[in-house]
Amino acid sequence: MRVVILFGTEMGTAEDTAEHVADALAAHDVSIYDMSDFAVEDLDVRAFHVIVCSTYGDGDLPTGAEPFFEELEDAMPDLTGLRFAVFGLGDSVYGDTFNRGGEIASEKLIARGAIQVGAHGRHDAQTDVRARDMAREWAAALPIPALAPA
Repeated sequence: MRVVILFGTEMGTAEDTAEHVADALAAHDVSIYDMSDFAVEDLDVRAFHVIVCSTYGDGDLPTGAEPFFEELEDAMPDLTGLRFAVFGLGDSVYGDTFNRGGEIASEKLIARGAIQVGAHGRHDAQTDVRARDMAREWAAALPIPALAPA
């Protein structure tokens, strides 16, 4: 199974976390991309996508993810058949906006017809658990579906 990991980061934590997700999914054909370097037209229903996204400011997408999701809204592609999972990074000290970046990413993909698979991972910077450790465990438990060729 081809797995495409897309990360959106502000300070680099999501990139580091994405690399650990890739390690946990090493049995698959894994590619990692910064969302700022990935075109919406390259989303492929024949691959399983993992979004690793931090939260920035007042519950916003990180700067690195904004162009990707702006392009998604402008292009309005039909993502029916695309399967994805989300691992979000946040800090519960921010209350209602905790982990909002990952939630926004999920909402935007679902709005285009994609289907979220597995539990939405939510790391909290207020815990003693490192994001990379939680992400590895989360990724290992992902029910990655076998997708038929398009």
